[in-house]
Amino acid sequence: MATAQEKMDTFIWEGKDAKGQSTQGETTGKSIALVKAELRRQGINPTKVRKKSKPLFGGGGKTKVTPADISIFSRQLATMMDSGVPLVQSFDIIGKGHENKGMSTLLASVKNDIEGGTTLSEALSKHPMYFDELFCNLVHAGEQAGILDSILDKIATYKEKTEAIKAKIKKAMTYPIAIMVVAFIITVILLIFVIPQFEQLFSGFGADLPAMTKMVVAMSKWMQEYWWALFGGIGIGIKVLLEAKKRSKAFNIFLDKYLLKMPVIGAILHKAAIARYARTLSTMFAAGVPLVEAMESVAGAVGNVVYKEAVLKMKDEVSTGTQINVAMKQSNLFPHMVVQMTAIGEEAGSVDAMLAKVADFYEAEVDDAVDNLTALLEPMIMAFLGIVIGGLVIAMYLPIFQMGKVVG
Repeated sequence: MATAQEKMDTFIWEGKDAKGQSTQGETTGKSIALVKAELRRQGINPTKVRKKSKPLFGGGGKTKVTPADISIFSRQLATMMDSGVPLVQSFDIIGKGHENKGMSTLLASVKNDIEGGTTLSEALSKHPMYFDELFCNLVHAGEQAGILDSILDKIATYKEKTEAIKAKIKKAMTYPIAIMVVAFIITVILLIFVIPQFEQLFSGFGADLPAMTKMVVAMSKWMQEYWWALFGGIGIGIKVLLEAKKRSKAFNIFLDKYLLKMPVIGAILHKAAIARYARTLSTMFAAGVPLVEAMESVAGAVGNVVYKEAVLKMKDEVSTGTQINVAMKQSNLFPHMVVQMTAIGEEAGSVDAMLAKVADFYEAEVDDAVDNLTALLEPMIMAFLGIVIGGLVIAMYLPIFQMGKVVG
């Protein structure tokens, strides 16, 4: 099933504004009809709308908007607003100078909405694929309080910190998986193309082969005949897992619970979830967002279903008058230090500052844990590769060694 992002296309349009002056631009949409309707809503009478053609061989440069792009944009906008550059002009400067064509189109669309009288938070909320509810809520709070430049700076810091955490977690998960995939590919190549050459050599020996060699030869024969079943099974298995993760809440809860219990990896995921929780709630508090409303956004930002369910339960408890540190303690997910610092923050009226310190601490903990994991995994991976690849090589050379002894 195609996602909403995959259905969005870029359209080039021409038309006349409310003053009757000719204007043109680019925008994203699902169809020409919807684009025309959106332009009319903005007070523009479209005279020509066409789908932008895609360049041959992908020569148009990067078009996919990533979370990293949004993080960089947040910092650029915060810097410009802090420097006194007007909002519309800031979007114009950032959009025209962006190397990512998709990002330029996105910013142009937001700028057009703002020029039409829409607030920044409303303009951003029209693009939920890129600006989530948390982002829009923070911007709205900044607009209401008249401190948009300050809030944008907090958003930029928040996005930078959360993207850094995501990158660390991705590194921790990707490195061992990549090594295992390379080892698997090398093993398959040896079994399909190299081992059969040795098998032809062994057929002229006229003697029984060692048990280890027989096992490897049998594996090679099976792989030559049923390689398609192996790769097909792996492909189907990955597809099923991805679909289950996308559609099944029960599977996601099971997977996240299992990952949290894994040695080493589980500890990193715990720390990352706590860091996200503290960073998000600190940012929402600093922006003046009401606690119950903030908890709703925090739940969607923790990155783990177990923590998400816990935060939503905490939100219900807080809405009935329970202190947030008490709700955190009852969840049995937060370390004593985090609960105590939150309690101190509540007593002193500085929850945002305390949670920011908690976030800083756990982000540093994640950094150290990932570095330690990499250092720990390197010798283990080398040993694994040595056993797998070395075992195949030894199995093939055993008959040659035995033959040498007989001849000797």
